Amino acid sequence: MLHLHYYPSTAAMAPHIILQELGVPFELVLVDRPADAHKSPEYLKLNPNGLIPVLTDGDLVLYETAAICLYLCDMHPQAKLAPAVGSVERAHFYKWLIWLTNTLQATLITYFYPERSVSPGNAAGAAEVKAQAECKVGAMLDRLDAELARHGGPWLLGQNYSALDPYAMMLGRWTRGFASAPARTRPHLGPYLQTMLARPAVQRVFATEKLVQPWV
Repeated sequence: MLHLHYYPSTAAMAPHIILQELGVPFELVLVDRPADAHKSPEYLKLNPNGLIPVLTDGDLVLYETAAICLYLCDMHPQAKLAPAVGSVERAHFYKWLIWLTNTLQATLITYFYPERSVSPGNAAGAAEVKAQAECKVGAMLDRLDAELARHGGPWLLGQNYSALDPYAMMLGRWTRGFASAPARTRPHLGPYLQTMLARPAVQRVFATEKLVQPWV
């Protein structure tokens, strides 16, 4: 049995959506983040980084959101949530997945936790780091918007829905509180996010995680 260790509205959302899309049996394990359960000795045995999510599948313990998404795609190829291995489309799938996790998500983490980049108590420095991160994320959102405009397809890879789409929606959702233009305000990203929200799997995840408006 698959077990997804999660907390609502965290990086667990993308694999949660993928599991719902697959329709395979799985169980959610709530990690009480406000109570620092992700820093407990029990959880650190699963993920020594103390981060959410973790996926367990029998004896397999897997962390890092992108790795979990890839594993689920590879274990269920019939769902076609990733292009065929060895294809040009698969190469672009890798490119965008790594970009989402290593570029956009990493910059969003800096936005949400700017104090990690400055000396303790440096409130002014943290505010500057946060502002710069928001500006950088804005340029990255423009890049996503331009890609959707370029190919004209409903999904990030064009005509075919893939595991990239839950990932991109999750990160786009994280910008909903931006003082500047969040993802939903862009001409192609906005409709794209609404199309994602209309998917039954996404609706089930939002209901299960008990998320409230604004969703994106």
